[in-house]
Amino acid sequence: MEGFGDYLRKVREQRRSSDATFSVRQLASRVGVEPSYLSKVERGQQPPPSEKTIAALASELDEDADVLLALAGKVSGDLQSIIRRRPKLFADLIRQLKDMPDHAVLRLVREVRDGEW
Repeated sequence: MEGFGDYLRKVREQRRSSDATFSVRQLASRVGVEPSYLSKVERGQQPPPSEKTIAALASELDEDADVLLALAGKVSGDLQSIIRRRPKLFADLIRQLKDMPDHAVLRLVREVRDGEW
């Protein structure tokens, strides 16, 4: 699995190939970090930024924030809060789901979301 910085650079450069506003300098400005810092993050010379900055990057790059957070080795604050309320139950659930195929997990998600349980 590629790391956070590698993935971020790949996505940014793909966007930049058709839109010059996705240079390191301009993207950094839009998310509120220094261009040199963002460049170092992309090259793996700095650890991934905060959840807030990752969410801003995800928004600018039209990426899923949870995916970027996972690549950064992080979990969003709202998920952490949910897990803390029932840690044993959610730990058991995640461990049971880890080997299930995606279609089965998606079916469960739809059932829970639609109240079919």
